[in-house]
Parts: sequence; C-alpha cells; structure tokens
Amino acid sequence: MTSLEKPDLVTTNIRYRLPNVHPEGRKFVVIAAVIALVFFWLIDWDWVGWVMTGITAWVAAFFRDPIRTTPKGEGLVIAPADGMVTMIASVLPPPEMRGPDMLGDAPVTRVSIFMSVFDVHINRAPISGEIKRVIYVAGKFLNADLDKASEDNERNHFLVEGHDGTRIGFTQIAGLVARRIVPWSKVGDHVVAGQRVGLIRFGSRVDVYLPDGTSSQVLLGQRTIAGETVIAKLGVAQALEGVAQ
Repeated sequence: MTSLEKPDLVTTNIRYRLPNVHPEGRKFVVIAAVIALVFFWLIDWDWVGWVMTGITAWVAAFFRDPIRTTPKGEGLVIAPADGMVTMIASVLPPPEMRGPDMLGDAPVTRVSIFMSVFDVHINRAPISGEIKRVIYVAGKFLNADLDKASEDNERNHFLVEGHDGTRIGFTQIAGLVARRIVPWSKVGDHVVAGQRVGLIRFGSRVDVYLPDGTSSQVLLGQRTIAGETVIAKLGVAQALEGVAQ
C-alpha cells in the first residue's frame, strides 16, 4: 500500500430489533391483554376490546427496555434517563444528600430530565463506581416538571462514588401519574456507567447533581437517551450554548 492509499474502513452492520419488555412490566401487559380478551369474547363489547388492545400495546411500549451503547472515556457523565432537559440550575444539594460524606454543602449544578409517559422509564447509572447511599423520601405527587417537585415529591436519591473519589448524586422523582419508584441497586453495589439501576412507573423526572467545577454539556429543551447521551465531562466548567429551532 502506497502512502497515498487509505486503509479499508472496517464496519459492522447492526440490525434494528424490537426492545424487550422489562420483567417489571410484563404482569401489567398480561393484565391489560386479559381484560381485552374478556371484552372481545365474553362480554362482546368489541369497541372496548379494541381500546384495551391499544392500552395493552401502550403498556408494553412503556416498559420497553432497549439495548443502549454507552460511550467510554475518562470523566464522562452519562444521562440516567430518557426525556427532555427541562431545568439546568445552580442549587444546594438536597437536604438528604448534604454533608462532607455526601455532596457537600456548596451549590452544585442540577440537570433535570423530565420523562413523559411515552419515554423509556428504565434509569441508568451516570458513572461507574460504588453506590454509597440510597435514600428514599416519601412525599407528594405534584407535576414532576415543577421545580419544587425535587423537594416535595416522593423521591429516591442515589449517591455514586467513582473510582477517583468523585461523587455524583441522582434522584428519581415521582410525578402526577407515577405512583411507584422501583430501585434495583443497593448500597455497596458496584455499577458501571449506563447500567440499569431502577425505573419509575408512568411519568416522572430524574435530577443529576454534578460536582463543583463541572457544568452541563446538554441544553435546555434537548432530549437525552439514558445510557448514551453525555450530559457532562468532569472538570469541564464551560457550559454549552445553543438555540431552539
């Protein structure tokens, strides 16, 4: 091969496949399907049966669990949730996560991702490391898009400490429709970035608390993909700027 020739580009073909339905949601799919069959065959209300068929399909879609490809690299913070970035603000850490062994007492950058009922609701770890704290707080079921939802709503805090000692907190927040937060990881578990750690049923929000000196690398109104979108790079304090169009 001469110096002017380029090496062949090695490619791999990936085929699309339908996402699996997570085991947490399979019982709901079965219940909706059985109700649809009852209306079709026993009660003979076909129009209700078709409505329930649509609901069955929606429930299956709600609990879909697609495979995600997580970027690898030093200092990357990965989105823990699918949805829209609705708030980026400098705030004090939640009271339950303040202190020297937690997120400290100084303001940090909070990135809020709102999940509609049409988004994937599987939540994933933003960094690799050890889960140091899992703190459940009972609360209300206000609209998760409101700022005060981070303080008033039912929520579940995670504190993850990276291999370099960096601590990042993220919080599952219930919403108007959500009535159950389901965490799968516990204190002492070692997770990798992008690993599934829990879900929230039927509409909600996830907040990520970035450490001091790290700014958001996503924009208001941007959509994130859990386990794939890089929302920050540790130590990068220059925030992105953009325009909605």
